[in-house]
Amino acid sequence: MIHFREERGDKLKETARIETFSDGVFSIAITLLIIEMIQILHTKNDESFLKLLFHHWESLFAFFIGFLTIFVCWINHHLVFTYIHKVDGKLMWVNAFVLLMVTFTPFPTAVLAEYFEKEKNLAMAFFGLNFFLMSIAAYCLSAYTYNKKLIKDESRKLFYGFIALYRYSIIYNFAVFIVCFISVPAAIFLYCIMFVVFAFPEEFSKRLLSRKKKK
Repeated sequence: MIHFREERGDKLKETARIETFSDGVFSIAITLLIIEMIQILHTKNDESFLKLLFHHWESLFAFFIGFLTIFVCWINHHLVFTYIHKVDGKLMWVNAFVLLMVTFTPFPTAVLAEYFEKEKNLAMAFFGLNFFLMSIAAYCLSAYTYNKKLIKDESRKLFYGFIALYRYSIIYNFAVFIVCFISVPAAIFLYCIMFVVFAFPEEFSKRLLSRKKKK
């Protein structure tokens, strides 16, 4: 028990500032989403509040997806850093790539809200491109920490499951990105499946590893 506490203390010293800074970036990104929503209240018309919401349902839809995107990304970011107990200089840059995609998210969200009615396929594809880049960033972060042995030895087997999951997500998101140009409803359905999987990354990673063992 004492040994565990010492390791936990070391982890706090090694990763605390990176995690705190990262959490701040996630918070700001989510705040930017709601700022975009507030803008619809300043439209110059005499509509009632309910009609205003109805006429700007695209903004509500985009906000919901944008929030889920950032939140699910935070869940996975938190999971990866739970297993990291050492830090090097390059890790900060790899983590910065993840944060870059997080801070970029409000922009494709605004594009989705503005152009979903006018150019549905292109707007959805542009938002889907963000998912694709996020999956690359998640893979880079997990693969780098694994290859540089910044995680505990006893966690490497499970952590490899995270890497496999993020690797598959790159292929999956690229495929759905193509689907966006063909069918928006189908793309939305496929993205919903992705949200479910990555909302519980540890559970699905364990299932992935168990399937490989059976094979």
